[in-house]
Amino acid sequence: MIKIEEIKKRVGEFHSAAPFPHLVIDDFVDTDFAKSLAGEFPVIDDSSLFTYSNPLEKKSALNDWNRFPAFTYKFFEYLCSEAFVSELGQLLGIKLYPDFGLHGGGWHMHPDGGKLNPHLDYNIHPKLGLQRRINLILYLSQDWQAEFGGHFGLWSNDPVSSRPLKLEKEVEIRFNRAVIFDTTYQSWHGLSRQVSSGGTNVRKSLAIYYLCDPPANTENRQRALYAPTEDQISNPDIEELIRKRADNQLYKDQYITKD
Repeated sequence: MIKIEEIKKRVGEFHSAAPFPHLVIDDFVDTDFAKSLAGEFPVIDDSSLFTYSNPLEKKSALNDWNRFPAFTYKFFEYLCSEAFVSELGQLLGIKLYPDFGLHGGGWHMHPDGGKLNPHLDYNIHPKLGLQRRINLILYLSQDWQAEFGGHFGLWSNDPVSSRPLKLEKEVEIRFNRAVIFDTTYQSWHGLSRQVSSGGTNVRKSLAIYYLCDPPANTENRQRALYAPTEDQISNPDIEELIRKRADNQLYKDQYITKD
């Protein structure tokens, strides 16, 4: 179902990639299967989706297994299976565990104006106490054009400010392209370009995250930590939103604040 041999051949590239370990793999699953997955996404204004709309992020998402149609359900079941998780972990040299709750994963959709500031994912799973380690994202927007934006950006880390230093790489969104990356290297990532398709398309992806045993004295960050974009730097309202968005108690009230 998945190009596992491609990961095996390129595992050295994964570990040596900058600004943090990652791989970009095209034609990640069988083309017909990818089309079936793409066809199961809901429309962007479906009431079952959870909407994030604030100056840091504009997207919709869903991680409810009961809402997934057959192909999507089976795919996530496979991605969580002992066979796949064990093989992926062995290839990467990491003891990995699945997150059956798809915390932060599932369907992700970005409409026109869709954005996602550079951020660090949560570090410790709020229910399992395990460390988030590997992200796997599969892009499923058919007929996506480079001028629509939505590129996946990878930033280096500034050790002085503990914020993104430089946009080191942009990954253009292509149908059936996957990105696998390690989240434990101050791995700042997000959308380096806002989505702008003129209303003709939606940026669609499936995401799943794998966990590991946390090393001693690991930072207990249970919510994503965002950084301002260049036009938001020194904006006190944005800094306050970032603080609240990362707070375990205050984060829920921040999702739907408007630009």
